[in-house]
Amino acid sequence: MPTAIVVDGAYFLRRFKHRYADLDPNNPIDVKVGLMWLAAQHIGIRHQFDPTGFLVTNDGKKRFELGWSESSDLYRIFFYDCPPLTKRTQLPISKKALDLSQTETAKARMAIHQELQSVRKVALRLGRLNEKFGWRVKQEAVSRWIDRTDKIVPTDDDFEIDTVQKGVDMRLGLDVASMAFKKQADQIILVAGDADFVPAAKLARREGIDVVLDPMGGTPARDLIAHVDGVRDIPRTRAK
Repeated sequence: MPTAIVVDGAYFLRRFKHRYADLDPNNPIDVKVGLMWLAAQHIGIRHQFDPTGFLVTNDGKKRFELGWSESSDLYRIFFYDCPPLTKRTQLPISKKALDLSQTETAKARMAIHQELQSVRKVALRLGRLNEKFGWRVKQEAVSRWIDRTDKIVPTDDDFEIDTVQKGVDMRLGLDVASMAFKKQADQIILVAGDADFVPAAKLARREGIDVVLDPMGGTPARDLIAHVDGVRDIPRTRAK
């Protein structure tokens, strides 16, 4: 039976630059290429990709993108994420009006989702973000303030939206349960770091599926590590 790639999209995009220093996590094509490269490495396909997303074979010739996805070694790539918030609010310091649907972050996320919907063997599963949100201080701002405690002058750029995903872990759990009970895959590559995915990992293992965690260089929850069959953290690499 084939391998399924199960990806927590928010985690994947946070860790994207660590794994693929030469690609842009806000560029839909780059994200597609990074996801293809991750899957190819885990199922043992040694092709390279150029920046357009086409495969480059050993003789240097290009082939149509995702040609390797026809391999029986890959069942499907499941990508779980949430659409961005599109409501209107105020910036935390200046109190200027902010239309979240027009931010670069929101536009990039929607473009990424649109791109992934058209990719062969990629299943996009969308939850939602809690409409109630706050603002949290960015880590780089905290570090800067600690270094210069005599000059703490917060600006809007020091903050980011703090909200909660809804429905992502449920959708992931249902897909994993379906694959396990229907014997659709014998291995799952889990790209995540949150302990919320422990129940899905435990169920898959009880049904005989080999669950491998790829933390993309991050520090996953200890509970998650305890309930997988192994960790395969692929070294940083160029995806071109």
